[in-house]
Amino acid sequence: MSTNRDTAVSSPARATTARVATPQAAGAETKDFDLDAAWRLHPQVSVRPERFGALLYHFGTRRLSFLKSPALLTVVRSLDAQPTARAACADAGIGPAELPAYARALATLAASQMICGRTAA
Repeated sequence: MSTNRDTAVSSPARATTARVATPQAAGAETKDFDLDAAWRLHPQVSVRPERFGALLYHFGTRRLSFLKSPALLTVVRSLDAQPTARAACADAGIGPAELPAYARALATLAASQMICGRTAA
């Protein structure tokens, strides 16, 4: 499951929003996320791997997202190489029982523009 928790961090110059995506906690809706579509990391997003998963920073929206699962990082990194998000999950070893939770986490990332649709190759 995924958390869709926004945290505002204020500074005198600007406010930044951080979003946490985890497959363990409840949150985002998946009705608009298509696991059978082709997805990729947004071209303006930078990934910084961490022990807990990763930090994603979107240079266009100035949003920061936390991936709190190394398996979710594996899925996100393989999106561009796989024909669908479902295939990226399978490639990362995500089983059918875990798939709905990862779909919710991916939906959170799509809603925050960290991942975006692509045309299938």
